Amino acid sequence: MRILKTKRVPETIALALCIAVLLTAWAQVIAQECKQDKTLEIKKSQNSVEEKQVPYVEASEEKGKNDEAEVKAVAEETIEMEVAVTEEEYDLLARAVYSEARGEPFQGQVAIAAVILNRVEHRNFPDTINDVIFQPSAFTAVQDGQFWLTPNSTAYKAVEKALEGIDPSGGAIFYYNPATASNQWIRSRQVITAIGKHVFAI
Repeated sequence: MRILKTKRVPETIALALCIAVLLTAWAQVIAQECKQDKTLEIKKSQNSVEEKQVPYVEASEEKGKNDEAEVKAVAEETIEMEVAVTEEEYDLLARAVYSEARGEPFQGQVAIAAVILNRVEHRNFPDTINDVIFQPSAFTAVQDGQFWLTPNSTAYKAVEKALEGIDPSGGAIFYYNPATASNQWIRSRQVITAIGKHVFAI
């Protein structure tokens, strides 16, 4: 008797298809879970960013308030720095400005008056406007007699600004004209700014 062997190929194919379907379904479930996890992570990240931004905004607002307070304090300090002078000192300052800086920009004339006032406050100079101006060899205009020329209204206005605390020189105690100054020591001073033909230094 011959025994015939039956082929099970169709059953094998069906089994493979079932496994493939199961694997596909399982892959879809895993992908969906990953997507949900990523969405959750993104939301957490956004919440974290928003939480970080709130203090920054609050800090910025607080900094703005501090800046305004600082500006107000500086303005008040400037008012307190106003200098009281006698009529004679007022006139001496105007003569110094006119003889040393006539023809210069208004800002430069204010700076000349400010330098004189800065010297009054500096420990290395005399304590009065009169003594600063007439300190030996301090100002060329005093030496050559131009100091006694009659000041114009601009010179007096420049003095008034300096007395209000305005100092375009930036706190300088020296100034000179680089085109005419021959003193090497004055040229060695640290320059702060330049206005018109003059440079201002400390």
